[in-house]
Amino acid sequence: MGRPKGVLNKAPSRYWSKEAKYEYVQLILTGQYSTEELGKINNVSSGMISTWVKRFKEGGIEALENKRKPGNPLSKYMNKKELTPLEALQYENMKLRIENERLKKGYTTEEVKAYQAKRKSKQNTKSSKT
Repeated sequence: MGRPKGVLNKAPSRYWSKEAKYEYVQLILTGQYSTEELGKINNVSSGMISTWVKRFKEGGIEALENKRKPGNPLSKYMNKKELTPLEALQYENMKLRIENERLKKGYTTEEVKAYQAKRKSKQNTKSSKT
């Protein structure tokens, strides 16, 4: 039967500040712990700790800085039922900026809507097959 759809067999993502990563790296580099020991004690993947050590050796503490994932900038506004006046203006401003970028690239509004409709219909056919 398999696992239920949408359920993953992994823990949720955790956030690690560069200072916390640096502490782990220092424990490894001073020889107090191995990556496996430190990983078991703190429930962290030894591979992740090894990656932090490698990055630190190559670029110092700044290399441990988290990289932002782009994501959808409109999602924080779309999930709310009611927006404050400031949020409504920010949402409208962001939509206009996106539209402006699309026009700069040569996309018309009709082309974008057609593309979105095509993607939506593909998603609906995928979900109806299961």
